[in-house]
Amino acid sequence: MVQKRGSIELYKFRKLLNELASKEGKGTELVSIYVPPDRPISDVINYLRQEYATASNIKSKTTRKNVQDAIERAIQRLKLFSDAKPNGIAVFSGAIPQNGPGTEKVEVYHVIPPEPINTFLYSCDSKFRLEPLFEQLKEKDVYGIIVIDNEEAAVAVVKGKRLEVSKTFTSGVPGKHRAGGQSARRFERLREQNLNEYYKRVAEHANEIFLSYPEIRGIIVAGPGPTKEAFLKAGYLHYTFKDKIYVVDTSYSGESGVREAITKASEQLKESRLVEEKQLIQRLMSEVVSQNGKAIYGEQAVRNALRGGMLELLLISEDLDRVEVKIECSNCGYTKTETLNSDEVQTVLPNILSQKCPSCSNQTLQVKKVTPLIDVLIEEAEESGTDVELISGGHEEGEMFKKAFGGLAGFLKGRMGS
Repeated sequence: MVQKRGSIELYKFRKLLNELASKEGKGTELVSIYVPPDRPISDVINYLRQEYATASNIKSKTTRKNVQDAIERAIQRLKLFSDAKPNGIAVFSGAIPQNGPGTEKVEVYHVIPPEPINTFLYSCDSKFRLEPLFEQLKEKDVYGIIVIDNEEAAVAVVKGKRLEVSKTFTSGVPGKHRAGGQSARRFERLREQNLNEYYKRVAEHANEIFLSYPEIRGIIVAGPGPTKEAFLKAGYLHYTFKDKIYVVDTSYSGESGVREAITKASEQLKESRLVEEKQLIQRLMSEVVSQNGKAIYGEQAVRNALRGGMLELLLISEDLDRVEVKIECSNCGYTKTETLNSDEVQTVLPNILSQKCPSCSNQTLQVKKVTPLIDVLIEEAEESGTDVELISGGHEEGEMFKKAFGGLAGFLKGRMGS
């Protein structure tokens, strides 16, 4: 069973892959190696020794040297590991231009993937082979949702931390006929036929969407009243979903019912990252309005509490649009930091750099380093032993968290001043 990784581990994994994807070498000088968990490291090193010898046949002296250097550096990195368990190791090594042609420097990286590597791979190319690792970033916790009553329906998919409403339907079926007699019975027959066609349309679309996710973990069928049971009884959903269906009652149908169904089915969806994040934001809202609440928000207040080791849990929006800019005087070494959003980097930062240094009065201020505030906060949290959860903006609560709280909040270990 694959161990579930936290939001910070996956964030760092994705960030490293994006960094590796941005690197490009000349010709086929970048080496990628994937070692499955059951493959002895010594076997892989012997294989690379053979590739090193084969590379001696490369005609270009520069290419030959770069490829052999890359293989040697990969071998040295692999020697740091006694085995490749539990999930295997991926090693990337190659000559990367630092500042144009002729400035190549051999860089080497290793990645411990969140899921097992299935096959051994050795590759030389102008880019690192990252497809198998990017594949592991795809959301595995997938759930289908159908919310239906006699008037409208919605089909949606929960993928990890994102909710995607695929399609909404209106039945076009009139309400029940109140008059008696033969006309009423005929009306009811036609109404039942129309309902049946409506159920069939909804089910066919749901089947098409849900069957595209072979690993779908469950399907929530929800709605007010008995329509959902009648829909299931009609038997139009694909037979492979039979043991994955959960039925819940909601007050609404359509898109509003989808959001309600996620809340009502929280027990069935407890493995879903979307539900985890929704519950964190709901806890934050509850703590904010509580007289003795432990919630804290606002960038400066949160950062002060974090640096003081007062936070139990830090919440950060994945869409936090802020960077920490380190400014240094090239004359006297004076430094200061500013936290800015992307607009302020364009408008405020040039004004700061045009000012005189407060220490030596020379107009020699320059940008030393720019770091995403998310990375700064994660590092500070790790140093203080504070847990961190990243919150996606891809759902209603996550969007509200960014707008109402600036995408930054936390829970105190104890109340301020207690």
